[in-house]
Amino acid sequence: MVTDPDGIAAVRLARRAVTDAVGGGGAGAPPGALSAEFREPRGVFVTLRRHPSGALRGCIGYPLPRFPLSEAIERAARSAALDDPRFPPLRAAELATTTVEVSVLTVPEPLRRGTPAEIVGGVEVGRDGLIVEGHGTSGLLLPQVAPEQHWNAEAFLDGTCEKAGLPPGAWRSPAVRVYRFRAEVFEERSPGGEVVGPPRTVTRDAG
Repeated sequence: MVTDPDGIAAVRLARRAVTDAVGGGGAGAPPGALSAEFREPRGVFVTLRRHPSGALRGCIGYPLPRFPLSEAIERAARSAALDDPRFPPLRAAELATTTVEVSVLTVPEPLRRGTPAEIVGGVEVGRDGLIVEGHGTSGLLLPQVAPEQHWNAEAFLDGTCEKAGLPPGAWRSPAVRVYRFRAEVFEERSPGGEVVGPPRTVTRDAG
């Protein structure tokens, strides 16, 4: 479990990395001494959104624990700002209207095969993120995507297949592997502002 102070530090670290990447200057104070959690390899995604609409502006990450958390956050933040192929590179002028969100992931686990109904029953919307792999391709959707799109579990599975470039329903095939994971999400309410953690609490930046 990511503590609230660590979640705030993660978002502040990501914002500094985004600001540095786009040459924005004035990145703000560093998040302070980071806890031991930031030295542990963790999967992480950094999402940028337009404020106040909430529209996606960039999202890049690492589903597997390839790097220590601090390094993974900085790498993902820079890539979300500059390298998401769906968007042009973020401009420094956009920093004032862009919020930062950090999702810290658990290690993905295979979803046990069974009947389509059993596979659907193994997905909890709002809790689980999904990875679909098969036929030489893969796709990932974070847990927050399904509620945002008003999807049920079956639609979420279909959407993840489409993200992988596979047809909806491909998850039913024995040749396609499905993994689920969880994420603890910390996000800014406004650009550089208050940080909101998972539903257990609302966190405020003391600095």
